[in-house]
Amino acid sequence: MRDPVLDSATVISELKNFPGQSVTLRGWLYSKRSGGKIVFMLLRDGTGICQCIVEASVDDAFALARELPQESSLEVTGEIRADDRAPGGYEMSVTGLKVIHKAEEYPITRKAHGIDFLMNHRHLWFRSKRPTAILRIRHKAINACRNYLDNKGFTLIDTPILTQGAGEDAQTLFPVDYFGEQAYLAQTGQLHVETACMALRKVYCFGPTFRAEKSKTRRHLTEFWMLEPEIAFAELDEVIELAEGLTCHVVQTVLAEHEEDLAVLGRDIEPLRKIEKPFPRITYQEAMDNLRSEKTKLWLEKELEREKGVLQGKVEELAALEKKLETVKKQFQKDKLNMQIHEVREAIHELEQDLASRPEHIKLAQSFEWGKDLGGSDETIISKQYDKPLFVTDYPRQVKAFYMKVSKDDPRLVRNVDMFAPEGYGEVIGGSQREDDIDVLMESIKSKDLDPGDYSWYLDLRRYGSVPHGGFGLGIERMLAWICGIKHVRETIPFPRLMGKMYG
Repeated sequence: MRDPVLDSATVISELKNFPGQSVTLRGWLYSKRSGGKIVFMLLRDGTGICQCIVEASVDDAFALARELPQESSLEVTGEIRADDRAPGGYEMSVTGLKVIHKAEEYPITRKAHGIDFLMNHRHLWFRSKRPTAILRIRHKAINACRNYLDNKGFTLIDTPILTQGAGEDAQTLFPVDYFGEQAYLAQTGQLHVETACMALRKVYCFGPTFRAEKSKTRRHLTEFWMLEPEIAFAELDEVIELAEGLTCHVVQTVLAEHEEDLAVLGRDIEPLRKIEKPFPRITYQEAMDNLRSEKTKLWLEKELEREKGVLQGKVEELAALEKKLETVKKQFQKDKLNMQIHEVREAIHELEQDLASRPEHIKLAQSFEWGKDLGGSDETIISKQYDKPLFVTDYPRQVKAFYMKVSKDDPRLVRNVDMFAPEGYGEVIGGSQREDDIDVLMESIKSKDLDPGDYSWYLDLRRYGSVPHGGFGLGIERMLAWICGIKHVRETIPFPRLMGKMYG
């Protein structure tokens, strides 16, 4: 909604309300091209993009438009008219042009750029269509998460970023000097939010979390945002039902309000339309059996051959584009083709890397042994076999966190759940019923080589009115990667932090 005080000029997203009228827009020059006695400018203002047509008859404006560099900030006045061919369906016939700031030569041009170049210019890349679309979807997904929980009676609790001990694996802590004492950046807000659920029954925290995990996979960040609900008097089934409902709500909200942004990203939305309750459920044992089965092996080998065919098609597409490039003469056509060529080359590179690792992934799946955690390739193999998110429950106790409830039926297992997104995206939610027996919890803490003294306050929850309770953590970036159809989570967060790299 437009604020009449903050937005004295018209914004592009509202142009549908002003056909045939003269309005003033303020924004930045996204791109332009000239055609003799006319200049076509694309103006962006944060709400959309508008094509502004400057004719030679508008002397001063025409002269300015011809010399303006990309990303100069402008105030443009003109008449709005509907045109289905224009971005957003409306364009402006310019009658006046004022330069607010003439930009220097902009480093991100219409020519093709590699991902490393773009990430190193993250602060400027924000202005392009792709990251803008992702950031809008991120905002909406986070808002949908909070609205869903708020409407179900949850209370937001802000948990500390500086902690005394591990919430997950002690090997992935970032140490911090805290006035001469050692503290750590929080791996999770869960332990602290558990204390609040004993007071307010249904609570959640949402904030940055940190893992010093030495991993460079497309699913890992060292700093990421996590939503963590916690429910008193809840067992595992209730935790799963909450995760299921929340996931459906987020996907449906994004589909309803950001279909155009998903189209900018090239996301096929038909798989997202299938996301509705109930989601399938299997146990860790069933997941292991799936990985080791002859049926899965044959399916993986067939997938491998299919992907080789896709690669060959991309190679042929590249050759055709390169041949076409030799025949075009106009610069804007060359720029467009060069971008397509760059994108196809990147796709070929990714496919080649993926195909090179496939035989090893098949081998690992076939030799999977009970007691191992499911790795990224295992999650990919399993989740590709489903068209909805999949819940995997009851993992071996030895590979999961100390706070998870030990199974009554089999003390080797814990009452936990991981939710794998379909299409090969793997885990986006991890949760469990929490251990409410103080003696079992104390033994679990010691078995993980953790200091019980660091958790005295956490143990108090089991001393004073202990109840069954549980919750989960939802990784916002992984959820967004799936919804947006993005291969690497680095694009789903404004300023990504990866092992050895900090962008922005």
